[in-house]
Amino acid sequence: MRDAANIAVGIVALIHVYILVLEMFLWEKPAGLRTFGLTKEFAAASRVLAANQGLYNGFLAAGLIWGLFAGYVDVQKFFLWCVVVAGVYGAMTANIRILWVQAMPAGVGLVLLALA
Repeated sequence: MRDAANIAVGIVALIHVYILVLEMFLWEKPAGLRTFGLTKEFAAASRVLAANQGLYNGFLAAGLIWGLFAGYVDVQKFFLWCVVVAGVYGAMTANIRILWVQAMPAGVGLVLLALA
C-alpha cells in the first residue's frame, strides 16, 4: 500500500509541475489557451497573475516531492491537503474540472497514505 501511496503522491506532484509549466510558460501559447479556454487578449492581460499562480503550484509540487523523497508522511499529507483545499476552491470559483484534475488525485493520495 505504501508503494501505491508514493505513486499517488508522485502523480499529484507531476500534475502540479505540469500546471506550473502551463501557467508560467505556456499561458499565451496554444496549449495554454486551449487548456484554460482563454482568448489571446485575456491571456496577455492576465499573464503575470497566471505566472504567480504557476509559482504557487510549483511550491505545492516541491513540498510533495520533498515529502516523498525524505519519507516525511506528515509533509506529504500537509501538501496533499493544501492541494485538496485549492482544488475544491478552484472548482467552486473557477471551473468544476479542477475538482477532478486537482482535488480528486490528492484525495486518493490521502486515502492511500491513511491505509499504508
